[in-house]
Amino acid sequence: MQTGPRQLVTPFRPIPLDVPEGMAPNEFFNSAENLNDLVGNNGLLSNPEQLLLYRKALGHSGTFDCSIIYNTAREILNPLGRPVRRTQVPERVRRVWNRMNAVIIGYMLEHWPDPAEALVLAGEASLDATWPLTAPGVPSIRMLHNHFMVFPMADLRAAEPADPSNPNLTDGGQHSLFQAHMRDVYRAFFDTALHLELLRPARGTESALALTGYPQGLPCWEIAGGAAALSDMRFWHEYDALLMGFLDFYRTFFSQVSSRNADPLPDLYFPAAVERVLLADDAFMGTAKVIRERCIKEPAYANAIRWEPAFKQLIYRGDRRGGDDGRLFVTISQNSIGNAITELLGVVVKRVPDADAYAQLEPALMGHLHRVRERLAAADLGDILGVD
Repeated sequence: MQTGPRQLVTPFRPIPLDVPEGMAPNEFFNSAENLNDLVGNNGLLSNPEQLLLYRKALGHSGTFDCSIIYNTAREILNPLGRPVRRTQVPERVRRVWNRMNAVIIGYMLEHWPDPAEALVLAGEASLDATWPLTAPGVPSIRMLHNHFMVFPMADLRAAEPADPSNPNLTDGGQHSLFQAHMRDVYRAFFDTALHLELLRPARGTESALALTGYPQGLPCWEIAGGAAALSDMRFWHEYDALLMGFLDFYRTFFSQVSSRNADPLPDLYFPAAVERVLLADDAFMGTAKVIRERCIKEPAYANAIRWEPAFKQLIYRGDRRGGDDGRLFVTISQNSIGNAITELLGVVVKRVPDADAYAQLEPALMGHLHRVRERLAAADLGDILGVD
């Protein structure tokens, strides 16, 4: 079978949405009222830490698809002031969130144990607070949330090939800014800055899905110990360290784009590695020069720059044959407008309104979501909400 990205069609049930007159839908989605509707109509479980488990009404998968959102809609009315990455979440909240992640991922691996039959993934995408609220492709909810999905491999094998030049796929491949121009220094920085025990660098193509060939070119790490490691808080500290390293790289690069030979930022996580590796690297500084000069000459290009960090961070199970079956990997990539974490793995989801087709999938889907929320409630990770 030909290796390459796939486009999967997923039905959804159209949702009546009354947007106030004069307000764009993506502006309304960020309001406290819309989040209240999300809790009432799709909420599955909530807890005192303000973490809400909910089903994705406009989901990516009809097999298993849910999210946890850090619901600060009523406490922080300014959407631009809400946490958009794990490093902005209080430690006590993050501990609970990590346990919830471990329970849900454990459920997915238990119920879909064969890598040849199901693609299992969990991850989050930064809802970058630097995006104008009315910008095309702005996230529908301006708060940090993560996703849990399962895709039948049979559906992916039968899916139509996706256009590899689709711009939403390029962040996971050789066309992205970091990978095209700074691949070596990007990897060297991670190797220098991070001291990891449970995350081991994956080399070559061993972390790429056999079906799609993605992720392409990105640093990936294998989770030593597999699923059992997800219950070890050391793993989540290392998972956060990957994000911290990414943030240092991204912020340092665009500080150099913005201002030639800028001083190191005052709030870096790994200042010694930034100075030793990044600010001394000719490719890093030279690429910043190229982007800076283009910004000066091309207003449209400058306007599209994401000056603050935006990212996708993903845990997924490999589908390689033989002894590699079932290994879990972590990767991280810069985000671009409009793309989803599935596209980091070469899966483009085309969501189509089809209430009848969705109704055929819904009973099994909700059965899984009800069972997983019962596990969370039994572990004192929240209280069950009334959605059926």
